[in-house]
Amino acid sequence: AHQVTRAGLAAMKVDVDVTPSSTTRTWVDVRGLLESAALADGVRTRALDVFARLARAEGGAHGVDPEAVHFHEVGALDSLADVVGACAALDALGVTDAVGSTVAVGSGSVRTEHGVLPVPVPAVLALLSEAGAPMQAGDVSAETCTPTGAALLAATVSSWGPLPLMRPVRTGVGAGDRDPQGRPNVFRVVLGEPVAAAEAATSPPATVGTEHALVLEANVDDMDPRLWPGVLSALLAAGASDAWLTPILMKKGRPAHTLSVLTSPQYADTVRRAVFRESSTIGLREHPISKHALVRETVTVQVGGVDVRVKVALLDGEVVNVSPEYEDVATAAAALGRPVKTVLTAALAAAQANATPLDAAQLDAAHRDPGR
Repeated sequence: AHQVTRAGLAAMKVDVDVTPSSTTRTWVDVRGLLESAALADGVRTRALDVFARLARAEGGAHGVDPEAVHFHEVGALDSLADVVGACAALDALGVTDAVGSTVAVGSGSVRTEHGVLPVPVPAVLALLSEAGAPMQAGDVSAETCTPTGAALLAATVSSWGPLPLMRPVRTGVGAGDRDPQGRPNVFRVVLGEPVAAAEAATSPPATVGTEHALVLEANVDDMDPRLWPGVLSALLAAGASDAWLTPILMKKGRPAHTLSVLTSPQYADTVRRAVFRESSTIGLREHPISKHALVRETVTVQVGGVDVRVKVALLDGEVVNVSPEYEDVATAAAALGRPVKTVLTAALAAAQANATPLDAAQLDAAHRDPGR
């Protein structure tokens, strides 16, 4: 183990020196080695899980029973050391839960024992799919996630997304062999302690929260426009954060719409399926984005004795925006026999007055002067 730099970032490089060997091991061979090795139970269990996942993925990719899968690159002694070493590190650190970011898998092709394969190789796709992991190619034309790395992530990570609420304790940075220009070829681990929700609630509120999301898009020119409201509703029900249409003009002057859907990686697959099922498109494009959202809370106000939920957005603890839930406003308007615009104005006024209920006189005043 020795210190190196990758694109100016200090990192630890670990080299595994083993005697050269041409031995090809099956999943049965590797399992026997792990079961007979002098390992802590937690290390052995996780390492067995990693290789079992690899066997399923390789077997599916090559049409072979997992028990009969021949490990080539991943069955070599240095790969065994990689897997067992990572599992031992997790055990020694006492990791109880792991969250992973979106996996950058790379692009292009790579030469393997099976020949030249596209990146990501089939085993990586199978492993990340089984684990429900979000992935993206990134802008590097090389393999940036190997089957061994994907299997370790799949066996370790319990959820995927941005950094969770925690108190950072230590950070580890491990270096890869390559040192490309412009970006550090490293794998970073942040070790932290959970922060109780009650403790977090007493901390000063964050100004803006950052989230990672995906935008899915499709151009559609062959669908009855009367179907679009149902499509948008179905996408929201499938887990999309938002969905909208943009009128466009396509080739040969054909009018069309761009369907745009905002979703978290967690619901991406379900939302994709809903797009294909509910609309006439046969293809989708998608790109990752970062969302910056104000801290918000939902309060309930009363308009003429009817509850209306209002979303309140804060910046540095100051209320900068209030937005009544339209469906609640419409329901209240119907119940009170008042115009929707009147109830909307009254709900805004109630929220801005610290959720003080409006009585009938105030409601009548709002009705007479909706801009008030």
